Amino acid sequence: MVHQRDAGSGVFAEIDARLEEWMPPEAPPPALDGYDAVMVFGGAMNVDQEERLDWLRPEKELLREVLDRRLPALGVCLGSQLLAEAAGAEPRRAREPEIGWHDVELTPEAAADPLLGGLPGRLEGFSWHSYEAPLPPGAVALARSPVCLQAFRLDGRAAWGLQFHAEVTEQIVGGWLSDYRSDPDAVRVGIDPDALRADTSRRIGAWNEIGRSIARRFLAAATRA
Repeated sequence: MVHQRDAGSGVFAEIDARLEEWMPPEAPPPALDGYDAVMVFGGAMNVDQEERLDWLRPEKELLREVLDRRLPALGVCLGSQLLAEAAGAEPRRAREPEIGWHDVELTPEAAADPLLGGLPGRLEGFSWHSYEAPLPPGAVALARSPVCLQAFRLDGRAAWGLQFHAEVTEQIVGGWLSDYRSDPDAVRVGIDPDALRADTSRRIGAWNEIGRSIARRFLAAATRA
């Protein structure tokens, strides 16, 4: 599920699997028959804007069906918040935005997790969000930042939410930075797009390796499921 053209699958598209993109703002929900797993990506919109965005409710209903069918699922940023809501949490505005490279600390439970196990205990991850998802009922917290929950797994399922953007490429980040003034929170906190672009150039290679690893692990978990 892709919510806007410049917020797609990034390095996650490099996995050895056939991917089909559905863009909720442009097309009705697909039937889930025949799909083995679902990935839900980010977007500039917020999870609580159903009154303004009439496609949000059908997408949320589809995600509840994904969980009811126990299809493997991976949500990123907005996708993580939508997945958390489908699982019973109430996403909300975070106490402050996280835009750029921020510390992400894995929990002890992450060490044995099929998706995040084996990663360093502390990451410098790329984020761009103003909302957060509390831990859904019965879910396992896998990573946190000083601001909010950064990763969770729905207990007993191959379903995960990642608040950080493990999928982004340097090109994707560059596009967001070129248009950063369209995000009132990015303007309000006073990001320096040139400094963030240079920081991203230094960090993105190692970050993309982590992203590819997460995508491969998700494919493996989905295959087992």
